[in-house]
Amino acid sequence: MITIKSQREIEGMKKSGEIIAGMHKGLRELIKPGISTWEIEEFSRNYIESHGGRAAQIGFEGFKYATTVSVNNEVAHAFPRKKLFLKDGDLVKVDTVVDLDGYYSDSAWSYAVGNVSKEVQRLIEVTKKALYIGIDQAQVGNRIGDIGAAIDKYVTEENGYGNVREYIGHGIQPTMHEEPAVPHYGKEGHGLRLKAGMTITIEPMVNLGGWKVNTSTDDGWTVTTDDGSWSAQYEHVVAITNDGPKILTSQDSEFDAKYL
Repeated sequence: MITIKSQREIEGMKKSGEIIAGMHKGLRELIKPGISTWEIEEFSRNYIESHGGRAAQIGFEGFKYATTVSVNNEVAHAFPRKKLFLKDGDLVKVDTVVDLDGYYSDSAWSYAVGNVSKEVQRLIEVTKKALYIGIDQAQVGNRIGDIGAAIDKYVTEENGYGNVREYIGHGIQPTMHEEPAVPHYGKEGHGLRLKAGMTITIEPMVNLGGWKVNTSTDDGWTVTTDDGSWSAQYEHVVAITNDGPKILTSQDSEFDAKYL
């Protein structure tokens, strides 16, 4: 079932989103060569809890951590690890979900560790732009397929990257994962029609190589690219409104001014 949120609920989600945004801004200073991915977990959990939130991924289907910390060819859902130390040139993706007084926010971000190659920097830039191309389609009266079609055209046709299909965006609130499903591929003009009050995540995962991925048989969580190529991801929570899409997890009021 898809729930239409009131303005009060959207404001509650925005406050939750402010915690997740503050966490990510703090990670910009923390993430550098030599730190372990466990330090990212510790910082993130402490930040969320010290600001009154709950790290909602802990306990979700048995998951034990506040964050997923995925490095290089790891696409998503990787565990933070005490013995995995970041190196200059790495690409790390951090994803988390915050619950603040029953209001949920969800956001993933990609971080360049030290000096990355031009190839990796380009991947980061394309993935972030793909997110915003999708957000621009999250308009009242548009359809879910419009979001995915715009992202896929930019990622696949215009840039030749792999656009992950197995993992997609979703509705959010009153729980972490709600209807509707929000693929990052699709047909323009097809799918569910968007209505004011819907809240969704848009979260493209983009690979330097092909789009296919595998899930670890060892831990049942870690997703890696099928061909070993590196991957990036960006994710925001977006409210569909009569005034256009509103980002509820914004980290930059100037960059996101038109969406606030």
